[in-house]
Amino acid sequence: MPLPVSRSPILVVEDRDSLRTMLARTLESHGHAVAEARDEPEAVEKMWETGPAVVLSDLRLPRGDGFGVIRAAKEFDAELPVIVMTAYGSIQDAVAAIKQGALDFLAKPVDPDHLLLLVERAVAQRRLVAEYLFLKEEVLARRGLPKIVGAAPALKAVSLAIQKAAATDATVLFEGESGTGKELFARAVHALSPRSEGPLVAINCAAIPEGLLETELFGHEKGAFTGAVGRKIGKFEAADGGTLFLDEIGDLSLPLQAKILRALETKSFERLGGTSTIRVDVRVVAATNRQLRAAVAARQFREDLYFRLSVFPIAIPPLRDRQEDILLLARHFVERFCREMNKPVMVIDEAAAARLSAYRWPGNVRELQNCIERAVILADDGRVRLEHLRLDAEPVEGARREDPWASIDWSGSLADVTSRVVAEAERRKIDLALEQAGGDVGRASDILGVDYRALASRLGARRTVRS
Repeated sequence: MPLPVSRSPILVVEDRDSLRTMLARTLESHGHAVAEARDEPEAVEKMWETGPAVVLSDLRLPRGDGFGVIRAAKEFDAELPVIVMTAYGSIQDAVAAIKQGALDFLAKPVDPDHLLLLVERAVAQRRLVAEYLFLKEEVLARRGLPKIVGAAPALKAVSLAIQKAAATDATVLFEGESGTGKELFARAVHALSPRSEGPLVAINCAAIPEGLLETELFGHEKGAFTGAVGRKIGKFEAADGGTLFLDEIGDLSLPLQAKILRALETKSFERLGGTSTIRVDVRVVAATNRQLRAAVAARQFREDLYFRLSVFPIAIPPLRDRQEDILLLARHFVERFCREMNKPVMVIDEAAAARLSAYRWPGNVRELQNCIERAVILADDGRVRLEHLRLDAEPVEGARREDPWASIDWSGSLADVTSRVVAEAERRKIDLALEQAGGDVGRASDILGVDYRALASRLGARRTVRS
């Protein structure tokens, strides 16, 4: 939520100066701070500036209307209560407003006592919602369940898949770009599973030198190598009875892939330098930002290990495909960092919110988190502004992109155009496969799914044409 209820004003939206003044004085006389607006555009601006606890709006306004104010309030904060004012007898309008999300309505001429009753009720409800969300977050944190923020359909699908996967003991593979929160989702699988009382052990396969990774995973005995002065317990053993999270598993070397496959299939292994077999009860969750299918085709990742890991694959959507979650996440991070830095909770002004929504976020949620942390450090007047985001030189979602079809030669018959497009697609795909295969024609033929001799013949024909 943008501001704690106790510090937030009541936003009064009314075009008649005399009535607006009367409403403001009535509220102020009972200890409420008040912000005022004359129409819908001004109400939206004030909303972003002040982060109100309650909105009190007339339905009839000179620019826009009360229904627009309701929509803007719900976009700003889904829990923000709105009370609408209607002319006496306009019950139909009041019912329509409540259907669109208004909490209650107030008939004109306004009875001050009734006004105060409705506002106090709305403030109390707002406070209860805030306390409920806080307590819910505390309970989840104590249970070890990470907070997943977002309402996008793609994220809801991921959450549903996580719940289904957590109830089983199946191996889960999270696939997604860097910064999408794969470790967060892996921790959710563990927290929701019957193994939640057991350990969750995580290891980043890309962050540890290959020479040390085997001993980190499987441990070693005393004297196994120079410097091994004692026995070391590996991650597989440490995760016994719980969950082992293998992050960036696509970066494993082929020899280590073989050892991990054996450990997964037999639930046993030997420590480096040891002779006894150690049996463990471990549920494995893995994650990667690589396209493992392509790596399998390029013979860079074992096919049998891929199938063993992807019993329950879950694709994590990039933040650019979760447009409606950007501001939800941004406000969540603002609250978090303000709390950590002992600053009053800030609001994100309208210009900053628009920029956050338009930006493509190539670094996904991690980049957004870092951006908001920096902005909270820089902001000093209770508002995160555009200049605090430092996103001016970065690409934005709305930037114009070149149309790839514009470069195609459309002259001639349909057959002529089709032939040109197919030939270009074939050339580009072959070049990509050769690049993935490091120039090895045999491996490229496997990636492409074509006969080696057919591919070699095509490449020979291309060289002949060039010469």
